[in-house]
Amino acid sequence: MELLQKLSEAPGIPGREDEVRTLVQNALKRHVDEIHVDQLGNVIAHKKGKGPKVVVAGHMDEIGFLVSHVDEETGFLRLEPVGGFDPRTLIAARVTVHTKGGPLLGLIGTKPVHILTDEERKKEIRIQDLFVDLGLPGKTVAKKVRIGDPVTLVQSFTRVGDLVSGKALDDRVGVFVGIEAVKRLKKHQADVYFVGTVQEEVGLRGARASAFALDPQIGVALDVTLACDMPGVAGHEQVTRLGKGVAIKLKDSASISHPGLVRFLVDLAEKKKIPHQMEILPRGGTDAGAIQLARAGAAVVTLSVPTRYVHSVVEAAHVDDIEAAIKLLTAFLETCHTADLKL
Repeated sequence: MELLQKLSEAPGIPGREDEVRTLVQNALKRHVDEIHVDQLGNVIAHKKGKGPKVVVAGHMDEIGFLVSHVDEETGFLRLEPVGGFDPRTLIAARVTVHTKGGPLLGLIGTKPVHILTDEERKKEIRIQDLFVDLGLPGKTVAKKVRIGDPVTLVQSFTRVGDLVSGKALDDRVGVFVGIEAVKRLKKHQADVYFVGTVQEEVGLRGARASAFALDPQIGVALDVTLACDMPGVAGHEQVTRLGKGVAIKLKDSASISHPGLVRFLVDLAEKKKIPHQMEILPRGGTDAGAIQLARAGAAVVTLSVPTRYVHSVVEAAHVDDIEAAIKLLTAFLETCHTADLKL
């Protein structure tokens, strides 16, 4: 899990995936025939085969912020979100402001509850009400920080029982699954491309550009999905459960999985005795939505790692589910040339 820890802790908001991109390139360069970075910033690694052409995509970006305002008197910063946050998860968090001169540690603050009015206590927390305190005089902050500097949340990666937890498991765990599957892939007929995509959190942009260029017959997105197996959530609303295996997605807001690929993956998981569960995500999407619509279209499916507390700094996934995802993806890439894609 050393690589997953590095991926999780690396900063990389949409459009600023540099550090993650370097980790992916270094992890894959000895295991593929070709690797390059396209104009948008996607890492595209190619493991040659006769066909069909398969694109496996995991997005490298994480939700974060850009500095939108610097108060030259107080030194406090205001934030523009890049990706979807639940503001409740941000109170009292630490952040890193990535400036030209180097990273600065900051604190997200709000007015203390002790001085809130009754009306303020009833109001929903909004991101525009939050600010970052760098603990420096306003004039010093104004010299160091520029509008547009990226801001990422600070959280160390850790083991919690049977789970791993940290920031940006969405979707560094998907990237990790893809890398490990490529490493394990030995005999395959498919022409395999692994793409570490950019800017997924702001509209599946990297997947759209790379899929247009590669024009695959099959696309497999790797991402997290909701695991709402927790107190207060009814069974029919849980989506997936931790420890029950990799999730094979049927649909989400961005794509409907190809039924032939779903059948093939279920049969393969049963044959290989790989723990798996079926997933319908009522809201949210993955890179599969962009790959599906590239050029004349592609048959797509998503393999998901069930994850609790998505879009927070304590995202948590079960180690057995991660391993199941790697095993199923590897087995799929070894045999997908035999899949029946007729509708």
